Amino acid sequence: MNNELLKKAHEKIPSVPVLVNLISKRERELINGAKPLVKPQSLDEDKCDIALREVAEGKLIAEIDFDAIAKAEEAKTKWNQKHVNVNSLYSD
Repeated sequence: MNNELLKKAHEKIPSVPVLVNLISKRERELINGAKPLVKPQSLDEDKCDIALREVAEGKLIAEIDFDAIAKAEEAKTKWNQKHVNVNSLYSD
């Protein structure tokens, strides 16, 4: 993995978890035969580096569904309110 590409991609997507998931998913797509959004620099260029360049050059972006995140957090809160926290039973 090229550290310079990683830094450039991180500037475009500052959230590390989002960046890691995006690059991982895109790398799998490239391995499975997806066409790169940027011209590979060589025939044996690492798929991870291609994905990082796609992000760094603005060809690949991440969209975040904040409504879905809010719904998941709400469901988690409701679940926690209905169930006893096992850790609290043993904390003295």
